[in-house]
Amino acid sequence: MSSIPSFRQRQGVIFSAFLFATFVIGVAGALQSPTLSRFLSVDVNVDPRLVGLFFSVNAFASIIGSFLLAKYSDKRGDRRNIVIFCCLMGVTNSLIFAFSRNYYLLITLGVLFAALSSAAMPQIFALAREYAVKSGRNVVAFNSLIRAQLSLAWVIGPPLSFGLAIEYGFTTMYLSAMSMFIVAMIFVAIFLPSVEKNPISELPNNVDLQAANQPLFKNKNVVFLLLSTVFMWTANMMYIIDMPLYVQSVLHLSDSLPGYLMGLAAGIEIPVMIIAGYLVPMLGKRNLFFIAIICGLIFYIGMILFTDEWILFVLQLFNALFIGIVANIGIIYFQDLLPTRMGVASTLFNNGIICSIIIAGMLQGFVSESYGHEIIYSIALIMVAISLIFCALVKEVRTKVD
Repeated sequence: MSSIPSFRQRQGVIFSAFLFATFVIGVAGALQSPTLSRFLSVDVNVDPRLVGLFFSVNAFASIIGSFLLAKYSDKRGDRRNIVIFCCLMGVTNSLIFAFSRNYYLLITLGVLFAALSSAAMPQIFALAREYAVKSGRNVVAFNSLIRAQLSLAWVIGPPLSFGLAIEYGFTTMYLSAMSMFIVAMIFVAIFLPSVEKNPISELPNNVDLQAANQPLFKNKNVVFLLLSTVFMWTANMMYIIDMPLYVQSVLHLSDSLPGYLMGLAAGIEIPVMIIAGYLVPMLGKRNLFFIAIICGLIFYIGMILFTDEWILFVLQLFNALFIGIVANIGIIYFQDLLPTRMGVASTLFNNGIICSIIIAGMLQGFVSESYGHEIIYSIALIMVAISLIFCALVKEVRTKVD
């Protein structure tokens, strides 16, 4: 009987390590991303066109790098070692950005190491899924708690990033990100387990191996789910990019209001993610997606119809339900559709978000300049409606551990 407490203690330590590693890697990313355009404009001193080029190259490199590492990890790689490798690439990337102000070095070697480090988070989620299956934990609830750490990191990281960059300079800020990667690398190496991939006995009940292993773009469910998530994330990214400008130039409200709105939504998202994880066995992933998208429709209808400050705060509840459910359940949905390729599944979800950032950036800039800020929210509403159609074409997948 004495071995039972030690086994449970070991599980508790591993679970805590997953939470901590996710949070620390998330903080490292949240330190670097928000101030990147300021860094390129102020410290590197390049014009807006080169800033835009950098973001585009960085996004495409991240998609390619994380996808290649995902395919490797599903076939041969130990995910724990790959996460350690990605953290090491994050350390190298942070060092380059801390001490170099050469644009061409940053857009080549800097982007290369950033692309390789970007695979850390999808690999953490893939490893967490496989560990949850092996240890008999509730997969969705386990993922929900881990995903909440990433949201918490993005509540803390951006203001910390601006504070460090403005008060102490970008070198200090990037060295702080480097220290986060080092801490994460140590924790992953010491506490996270190596897990056997995809035991056949734990595959979803209604997914056959032939469908799971067919080429990605021949798998209609995967394609429809990817399109659904790209449309809804593009709508969200357009809102994030445009809302501060809309509040200032159209509504003429306080300059600090966008920060309060985003902070409120991020804070509500955390309990939404956790609660959604526990609702999956009762409602199913597909129904939760429907609920999330309907909340998204309500949110964007509200953004179109109302301009009062207090209503904008109320609407953040629907925004948080929309994003909180999708951000949590989406990655699990992809994993259930591709149960023999957890790394690829997690990376597809992550890359869908990166594609959305690229599309949203191009659309928001062109549309707002040509037609004004108000039309952005009508376009976002149409995109969320399209995502609902694609979601309806994806079948429900229930697993033995839901």
